[in-house]
Amino acid sequence: MKTRRIKINPKQLDGDKLLEAGRIIREGGLVIFPTETVYGVATNCDHQEALKALRKIKGRPDDKPFSVAIAHKEAIEAFCEKQDVKVYKIIDAFWPGPLTVVVPTHDGKTVGLRMPDHPVALELINYAGCPVAAPSANKQGETPPTTCDEALEGLEGLVTLAIDAGPAQMKRSSTVVDLTKEPFEILREGPISQQDIEEEANKKHILFVCTGNSCRSVMAEYFLREALALAGKKNIEVCSGGTSAFLSGGPTLDTLKILHKEGIDASRHQSRCLTKMMLKKADLILTMTSMHRYQVASFEPTVMSRTYLLREFAKVSAGEHDLGVPDPMGQSAQTYEECAGVIKEAVERIMELI
Repeated sequence: MKTRRIKINPKQLDGDKLLEAGRIIREGGLVIFPTETVYGVATNCDHQEALKALRKIKGRPDDKPFSVAIAHKEAIEAFCEKQDVKVYKIIDAFWPGPLTVVVPTHDGKTVGLRMPDHPVALELINYAGCPVAAPSANKQGETPPTTCDEALEGLEGLVTLAIDAGPAQMKRSSTVVDLTKEPFEILREGPISQQDIEEEANKKHILFVCTGNSCRSVMAEYFLREALALAGKKNIEVCSGGTSAFLSGGPTLDTLKILHKEGIDASRHQSRCLTKMMLKKADLILTMTSMHRYQVASFEPTVMSRTYLLREFAKVSAGEHDLGVPDPMGQSAQTYEECAGVIKEAVERIMELI
């Protein structure tokens, strides 16, 4: 059998070719494909005959599993058990990119997962519509190929299709880190260093949540950022999001005015829709109202142990039961000032604790 070779421009993807390549993978064929690191060979993880063929051409023993390529960060949950917050910090920082993470599976084993930073690879995984085994396209012990030509030197006639999208940019295999251990262990050195991973894993992430991410959570985010900068604290990342935010929106004019009085420029802030990744990588989640906390719980129940109302960190009058920060949207400038005062007081208390 002669391997069929096709060319795909990574800057102008050919959907028909990728659709065909995805079908070949899904049906148990083997396909050479590009990533940003080296060229890989892909097949269907759920197709036993395909895996047997892949093991044969790779010369890999049965007890050594193949890494799996995914196209979305959230897809990690389809393969593995509930993860520590550090795992989400690491993958959010380095995916898509040259990092393979080894995590525990639902059946008590382990799996290596990677989200490649290459448009052809990502689209191919999507078109395959199945779990994709994706080791490098070389036989065991040989140097991983960085071009389609190099991949075909060893695998010509052994795979169904080869996708040529030009040379791999990095020309170096991904870093492999075992996150099932504490502390984690680097199994293979690559473009991302152990120090890089440690820095991301050890960062503290604080997330503020409101409705539209245009006033309350924005003020909280920028007040805390400013306080951290003045205190010289650099190992804390602050973010905000809205349960019903418009992606094209930004802060309200009154919010910008209040922050400007404090010497803070938030004019470039873009409203963010709350995502599961934002929640899962956060060490502390602070909502403006009980309704927001309920919405967080409905969206991602696993983060509730680290989710609080913002005003739990502010002074509360005796007998005051409603700890919500009222929405100033559409209200007077004085209402905005009062809202900002409550938020700033809570932020000052948070600074004392971190």
